[in-house]
Amino acid sequence: MTYSISEVAKKLDLTVYTLRYYDKEGLMPFVERDSAGTRQFKDSDIDFLKIIQCLKATGMPIKDIREFIAWCSEGDATLKQRYNMFTERKARVEAQMEELRRTMEVIEHKRSYYEKALEAGTENIHKITLAPDREHATSS
Repeated sequence: MTYSISEVAKKLDLTVYTLRYYDKEGLMPFVERDSAGTRQFKDSDIDFLKIIQCLKATGMPIKDIREFIAWCSEGDATLKQRYNMFTERKARVEAQMEELRRTMEVIEHKRSYYEKALEAGTENIHKITLAPDREHATSS
């Protein structure tokens, strides 16, 4: 079974423009065209586009994705390069996840801060008395 570019765009939640851009950038050399020049996507093409989407989501530049696609077309001789690329991607995503985890901790702390202030009807609930004769400090 083959799919049109608009069907693939819908399946992958992409725009037709994005798929045409990928093609222009050399990210879809595997997609065949019919005699009229219309792209004919197969299920395997869609699977490969999902990998491209995954790599894009990690922040990988187009030129590096293009290199990965070239390695794939070279076959087994590039298995090590592809393995190393995914190992490096994994490390980057893990670092991003750790950064997001720390960000989430700050967000949760601030949500809790404001939730308590809302329950009390004032942010003064969080003021800490430093000493009887000193000013109050806040942590907003």
